[in-house]
Amino acid sequence: MSTEPSTAPQRQGLVLGALIAVAAVANLGLAVANVALPSIGKHFDASQTELNLVAVGYSLGLAASVLYFGAVGDRYGRKLLLILGMILTVPADCLAAWAPSIDVLFAARVIGGLAAGMAYPTTLALITALWSGPARTKSIALWAAIGGGISALGPLCSGILLEHFWWGSVFLLTLPLAAIALTMAVVLVPSHVNESTESVDHFGGVLSIVLVGALVLGINFAAVPNKTALIVGLFAVAAAGLVAFYIRQRRAENPLYDLDVAARPTFWVAGCAGLIVFGSLMGSMYIGQQFLQNVLGYSTVDAGLAILPAVFCMVLVAPRSAKLVEARGARFTLLLGYVFVLLGFLTMLLLWKENIAYWKVGLGYAFVGIGVGFAGTPASHSLTGSVPVKRVGMASGTADLQRDLGGAIMQSIFGALLTAGYAAAAGAAVAASGKNVNNQVQTELTKSFSSAADTASRYPTSVQDQIIASAKTAFLQGDQWAYLAGIVAVLLGAMLVFFVFPKRADERRLLAQYQAEDSAAEAVAEPPPLPSQPRPA
Repeated sequence: MSTEPSTAPQRQGLVLGALIAVAAVANLGLAVANVALPSIGKHFDASQTELNLVAVGYSLGLAASVLYFGAVGDRYGRKLLLILGMILTVPADCLAAWAPSIDVLFAARVIGGLAAGMAYPTTLALITALWSGPARTKSIALWAAIGGGISALGPLCSGILLEHFWWGSVFLLTLPLAAIALTMAVVLVPSHVNESTESVDHFGGVLSIVLVGALVLGINFAAVPNKTALIVGLFAVAAAGLVAFYIRQRRAENPLYDLDVAARPTFWVAGCAGLIVFGSLMGSMYIGQQFLQNVLGYSTVDAGLAILPAVFCMVLVAPRSAKLVEARGARFTLLLGYVFVLLGFLTMLLLWKENIAYWKVGLGYAFVGIGVGFAGTPASHSLTGSVPVKRVGMASGTADLQRDLGGAIMQSIFGALLTAGYAAAAGAAVAASGKNVNNQVQTELTKSFSSAADTASRYPTSVQDQIIASAKTAFLQGDQWAYLAGIVAVLLGAMLVFFVFPKRADERRLLAQYQAEDSAAEAVAEPPPLPSQPRPA
């Protein structure tokens, strides 16, 4: 067990509660759209790609901005940025709720993500600055577990609203929580804690936004036919942005992202590991909600209730994860989490079929919840423990990227594979039917499940049943591709952790070494005190 002393702020329970409430607004915003996607698809007659963009828009805005806003918070005040983010949440959510088109809805989701990007990074940065030792590990565990649990509860709350109100009501769900979080933050959160006086690399921040934005959009459009020029252009912009960002960070006097710190194995391996774990959670929720409603015919409330095993398991396991990190190290705990996430995807791949019993659905979600509960704490703890205090914004931004960029990338990959698999299977079904189907109808049938269901409603019952049955079969083929991608990602992540992340003894030695090096560097950087002047006689 760790013998490192713990420190905590006054009224630590209330302060931590305020930070968790702020993080909960962002976590809830990430999840509310998924359960409403079938309803949104029907309302706007949206393609699967458009639905993918709505689902990923919030993650896109959040992932693109967290590094930049994390650095801005370090310099100009984390509490100020936190408050601004909570305020901007209100108009963004209202615009999404009453969006007149699918394009406006996507834009509103991106703006909501930017608002969360202002507030969310400051929560982990303040936990890192205010707590230390095992108390910090426990606080991060609670922050990760409760945040993940609230994110997983989002579909349930959204489902209840959809039973009584229109699809846009789900985006208003965060408003009461945002008001509570804003009030708690103003009253309880300290204004200035170990903030930097160094300048912010604004140009590097813009490059990071361009890089992440182009990458996520490129993945989303990858499966769309006749969009080759757009796809190539987006990936080219992402590649150019990556090169420019790397060069900028090497040359900047005060880089946005310290590449020397990022090269520490306890930092970059944990960052990659967390990206896959949290991305797996978001990706499984995204595909799972559509599977439950489109294939199994669950109501929006039932679909929300179906994911509760993931919530309970995350909240139950996370405190034990913190103890396991202290006792066995981050590497062991990460690998244990990966085993359960892998079991979750295997359950989805092998058991999630048409007309299945609920226990198979609950089992898949429970495995993923346990995996995230175990792996989430060491992924975040290793990041914050590997950086100097003045770089906690970088660590918290990376921890946020684990969730947001991981979610955006995994949802984008899963969505692209679902789109491609569904379109291929639906097209094959149309061709095999032997019926003369005009191009417009075929486009509607292969665009998305919602579009196929809407098209089926215009035909007699016997034809409707055939179209819906074929659409379910096509969806099941597409989601199999997504689950296979999840399995591959988890296996690659587990191999990275197993072979590269240091074992417990080496991890503790490296973290102590980094702390000593950073303290020495900060001491050298501080100007010497002015010599005392003798008093005149």
